[in-house]
Amino acid sequence: MRILFTTIPLPGHFFPLVPLGWACAAVGHDVLVASTDGFLPTVLRSGLPGASCGPGTGFVDLATDGSASGGFEELRFTNGRMFGRIATGNLPGMTRLVDSWRPDLVVSERAEFAGPVAALAHRIPHCELHWGAAPLAEYRAAAAVELRSRLAALGVTDLPRPALSINPWPPSLRLDYATFHQSIRHVPYNGEARVPDWLLAPRRRPRVCLTLGTVVPRQGRGRVAETVLGILARLTELDIEVVVAVDDRIAAGWPALPEGVAHVGRMPLSPVFAGCDAAIHHGGQGTALAALEAGLPQLVLPVFDDQFDNADAVVRAGVGMRLTPDQVSPDAVARNCAELLDLPRYRSSAARVAEEIHAQPSPVRIVDRLVDVATGRDTRGRAA
Repeated sequence: MRILFTTIPLPGHFFPLVPLGWACAAVGHDVLVASTDGFLPTVLRSGLPGASCGPGTGFVDLATDGSASGGFEELRFTNGRMFGRIATGNLPGMTRLVDSWRPDLVVSERAEFAGPVAALAHRIPHCELHWGAAPLAEYRAAAAVELRSRLAALGVTDLPRPALSINPWPPSLRLDYATFHQSIRHVPYNGEARVPDWLLAPRRRPRVCLTLGTVVPRQGRGRVAETVLGILARLTELDIEVVVAVDDRIAAGWPALPEGVAHVGRMPLSPVFAGCDAAIHHGGQGTALAALEAGLPQLVLPVFDDQFDNADAVVRAGVGMRLTPDQVSPDAVARNCAELLDLPRYRSSAARVAEEIHAQPSPVRIVDRLVDVATGRDTRGRAA
């Protein structure tokens, strides 16, 4: 069977697809990943074959900062239109790729819409890798506006619904709309994951990792990005070891950091989190899920979009706390971090969620259901 995976050009969107792609290839299926020209090196480093579907659009330049004016629904609609514009630009190339390679199934991460539309045009079933806690109905509605002429040519007015939604979030943290999603175990993929020597040595003090993901530091907007150096200085007063996972090019532009900041730069989050006692992060779905999988208490500092929903899920599970952008200050972050480390209830709740994640079916076990969807044998109903 041929399975086409599709993704927008962001690591946080592509990385959750990789273990499922590996699983499909491992049991003998032909796998291909479609994304934009500039993102193909990231795809190829995963060990999966890739093909271009278009020149691509710079995401960071188009991303919306959650601190800007407008409510959540308006901001998410704006981001959805941006994803729709990416899909519009990629749709001709995606359609040619589907026409020539003839996949039996298309599997798209939830913000990539060219793949599902091309699958509809060729009457091929498609599934969705559903990341994050939020419904994000605004994404679909806005992308449909951008793609309306293409959809009209196919005789429809809305984006096609997936035959199956595959969800790596633990069931206890999902909202009601995702109750019947197909569960899949979160298997971490970190890209090039060189594990530093210091991570393998015993630690003498509690270790806390601070990371702000891919988009937030590059936007350079919002109180979290503006206060990160003050936050680091205040954290080092807690007598803890602080590591900062951030792109090396961003770290190179920072001034000298406090002595208590032990390590700074790009790091593979899953091994790093496994060697930490708590995490402070922006609420990106990949980062939050990696911390949950590692059983870490978390302080979430959401900046925009679905990060707020992911932060709420962490708080509801008793795994950690969150600070809204207007609440973020070095003192507030340090105070909350100290509480995470001091109170056992956060670690016990985090351990419970980690056990739930590890109990979900592995990607290999999901492959048979993908085959059932592709061949029309899946009788468990369409995804919500």
